Parts: sequence; C-alpha cells; structure tokens
Amino acid sequence: MTRMQVAPALAQVLPGPVRIRAYDGSVAGPLDAGVSIELRSRRAVAHVVSAPGELGFARAYVSGELAISTGDRAPVDHYEVLRAIAGAGIGTLTPRQRVQVVRALGREALTWVEPPPQEVGAKRYVAGLRAHLPGRDALAIAHHYDVSNLFYEWVLGPSMAYTCAVYPRPDATLVQAQEEKFDLVCRKLGLRPGMRLLDVGCGWGGMVLHAAKHYGVQALGVTLSRRQAEWGAKRVAEEGLADSVEIRHADYRSVTETGFDAVSSIGLTEHVGIAQLPAYAARLAARLRPEGRLLNHCITRPNEESRPISKRGFIARYVFPDGELPGVGKVIGVLQRAGLEVRHEENLREHYAMTLRAWCENLDAHWDDAVAEVGEGTAKVWALYLAGSRLEFERNRIQLHQVLAVKTTNGVSGMPLRPDWGS
Repeated sequence: MTRMQVAPALAQVLPGPVRIRAYDGSVAGPLDAGVSIELRSRRAVAHVVSAPGELGFARAYVSGELAISTGDRAPVDHYEVLRAIAGAGIGTLTPRQRVQVVRALGREALTWVEPPPQEVGAKRYVAGLRAHLPGRDALAIAHHYDVSNLFYEWVLGPSMAYTCAVYPRPDATLVQAQEEKFDLVCRKLGLRPGMRLLDVGCGWGGMVLHAAKHYGVQALGVTLSRRQAEWGAKRVAEEGLADSVEIRHADYRSVTETGFDAVSSIGLTEHVGIAQLPAYAARLAARLRPEGRLLNHCITRPNEESRPISKRGFIARYVFPDGELPGVGKVIGVLQRAGLEVRHEENLREHYAMTLRAWCENLDAHWDDAVAEVGEGTAKVWALYLAGSRLEFERNRIQLHQVLAVKTTNGVSGMPLRPDWGS
C-alpha cells in the first residue's frame, strides 16, 4: 500500500480554511487561507494522532514541532487562528479520523512522543494525594500562579487583577474596568469604614487594597500562591496600608477568625472542587457575622451541569490542574444550604470576553519579553489559553457569575429594599 504525503493525509480529515505544510515538502489546503499550519517533523504528526481531542495539537505547538502563522502578523494572532479553525474541527480528531491518518501515513504516525515539560498530569503530583486536599491544591495553584510575577504584570497590567473585569462602557480601559469590578464588589458587600473584610483567593491583593483605600475597611486576604503573597505584601507596604491590610500565604480553610462583616471570593471557586463546594460554602458562612454579606464571583457552566474540566484536555494538562466548573445553580444551591440567603445574581460573560481580549493584546505587546522571561513554550501555552477562553465566553460555552448572599438571623438581612450599588 502506497503511503500518502503528510499534508494531504491530514487535509482529508481536516477540511477548512487552513493551509497545511509538512516536513516532507507536501502542501494542502486553499491557497488563500488566512491561517497556515506547518508540521515540522514526524513528532508533530505523532503528537496530533496519538493524543485525544485538542491535546495533540497543543503538544505539537508548545513543543515547537508545529508552527502556525497568520500572514505577516508577528506575533501570531492566536485568537484569529482559533476562531478560523474552530468550525473545521481542527485540533479535535475523532477516533475514526485518527485511523484514516494512520492508514495513510503508516505506523510511524502512532509513535509515542514525550509531552513538553509545560504539561502537568495527575501522575506528577504527590502519589496517592487526592484532588482538592490542601497539599495537592497547593501544587496545582503553584503550577498556574507561580509562573512569574513579572510575566503576570505584562499580561494583566497595573491592576494585577486576574479575574473578569466590569466594563462601565465599551471603550473603557482594562485598568478602568478592573477598578470598576473591585468597586462593584465593595458596593454589593455594603462596605463602610471600620468593617472587616475577608477575601479568599486574594491573588495579588487587588480587592483588599481597593477596599482598604476607598472604603476604609480592615482587610485580610489569603492565597495559596507564595509569589502572589510576596508581591501583594510588598504592594501593601508601598501603599502605606500595613495597618489595615494583611495578605496571608495560606489555604482559605486555615482561616479561623470569625465575625467578618463581608467575605469576597473572586475566582477561587473554580479551584475548590465541586464535591467540596458544600464545605467551602459552610466555612465561608461561618466566618460571617449576622447580616454579613458574601459575594462569590466565578466561572460557571452555561447550564445546570457541574463537572471537572476534562483531565485529558489542554486546560487541565497545561493551565488549571484539577480545575472544576460548577453550574451557577450549584453555586446558589450550596450557599443556600449553608444557611445564606441569596439576594442578587448576574452574569458578566461578555465582560470576561472583553477582559481576555485586553490580556491577549497585552501578551502580544510584550511577546519577546515574555518569551525571554518564561520561555517560548510557556508563552505559547498562555497565548492559546487566553485566546481560546475568549472564544469560549463569546460563544456562551462558559459564563461568569456574581452571586451575592447574606447571613440572616430570624429573617433579618440588613439588606436594602432595592439594590443600591448601581450597575
């Protein structure tokens, strides 16, 4: 049986607006394609064919065995690449398509290749340590958040806020939108001078800094990322807020203080684990005083389904180990079962797509510096992750919900008759 050339073999199962070039000199696909894929070696084909879903293409790209281009643009516009190929099924070969490629190219297409070092699988964690126990959570958080504070400064901008911003108007800057997000949370929580705020999963401290500076609260932020805690503590000192803000390198489960007037959880729930959500909600509720408020801000499924991110996919292997996305109904349900009364909920999906667009632009603007700081492979991981996430929010495959709840006592909530925090 005569083997096909590489590019035509892949083109037969990957029809779409993409030009394919291969190491054997073969070319396939439309001449006027806006996106080009170059398979640089047999290892690229082995990655694509041997791994499930989009994982093979990601491995080949991150390792440098596969290259993509969008005309003369440098760096590559990863969002345009993903948007162009999303409808063609490129990057998600079915088992039948894999068989077709193997038949066309022979057994060499089945050769197993070691994944790039940026990939983290469950086997690389402490043996026998179950997901969402504190030790394993610390490893997962370190993988994602301890990349480089300088790298995050380039991507996130001056606010160092790594969650969905709230755009007060379409032409607002990222800095203005992140400022509005923190302020909206403060207003929903009804913060006033002298109150005590607990911010779990505080990141680099943006929320506690904003609340202390603009609302005069005493704030405690906790994060499992050592680098975040170090950066945040330095910022607290620089802002002269050491008397009112503490950023603690700790698991949120280790906080024993109670009587807080408000608790904010901005971007932590995705790391908690769906099975652990009832305990999470109960712990946070126990930290509140009567009539205290809790705001939960997290990425959710667009329906009632709650499930882990696929362990065989790109996001779980390269970005968020052990990440799990609940449906918003699940979040509301666990808060209610923890004895809290849910008073307000809103979906900020479009705002997260806009936030991700800004982060993509920031990464592109600092591409050479980012590559020098964290390596080309890691920079590629982030480029794919940010661009792909933007596309997922735009297409309503994931959402971002803020849920506001209060700890009532004998039906007394202390809430206003109508929301008083504005849009």
